[in-house]
Amino acid sequence: MGVNHATSGAAVWFAATAALPSFGTHAYPLSPAGVLSGAVVCAGAALLPDADHHSGTIAHSVPVIGKLVTSGIADTSGGHRHGFHTILAGAIVTLLAVLIGRFTADVPTLGVVPIGPAIATIALICFAVKARELVPSWAAAWFIGLLAAAAVVVYAPDNPTWFPIAVGLGFLTHIAGDLLTKEGVPSPTWPIQIRPPRSWARTPGLRAIWKRNGYIAVPVLGHAGSWREALLGSLLGLYCIYAIVIVVARAAHVSLTALG
Repeated sequence: MGVNHATSGAAVWFAATAALPSFGTHAYPLSPAGVLSGAVVCAGAALLPDADHHSGTIAHSVPVIGKLVTSGIADTSGGHRHGFHTILAGAIVTLLAVLIGRFTADVPTLGVVPIGPAIATIALICFAVKARELVPSWAAAWFIGLLAAAAVVVYAPDNPTWFPIAVGLGFLTHIAGDLLTKEGVPSPTWPIQIRPPRSWARTPGLRAIWKRNGYIAVPVLGHAGSWREALLGSLLGLYCIYAIVIVVARAAHVSLTALG
């Protein structure tokens, strides 16, 4: 469900930015502002695959236009949980994020600012806060998106890779979440759907993992919207709260150990 997709996107970003330094990479924002910016962008990007659903969060984002966009994506990709729920779609969206990240402008006093990511952030953060039901209306969600975009302009990391990484992680996190449900997702080889042999399709247990239609699943959460999904979403939400406390404390130069 949308709320849990958004939560999982933010959780994955927090976990990634905490773990990546251990691998000696610098392709991540180190500043607290960068970590928080990436988290909300990743949360919004985790809703993007459901742009192929006529009743998803994105469909209701803008009157008329939202429905037209989601219907167009659904028609082009083959419907909900088809082409837009694939690794190929994730790669294309990430490439678009890379191109968007290249749009910058030289602003007096601020220097070179990431205009492209800021504009994209408006929509992504709007989707995230509305999916989490943090605001009562879409107007409020878009307003928060504008504020967040302004923050990205001022506080975004100098490293331009943070934006496509956040978008790509969010998109793939959504697919991973759907993989954990009984409905599953298209094969990684999409648009080539390889169907299982008859012996596999007739075997209980195995046929739930590799389905007759070629979809794959690791159905530990049951059907989408199940109590197990809600429980996982709650745990991820608690982790996000913990991560935010750590990041804010770091920004304020406060030692949590000292407070304890």
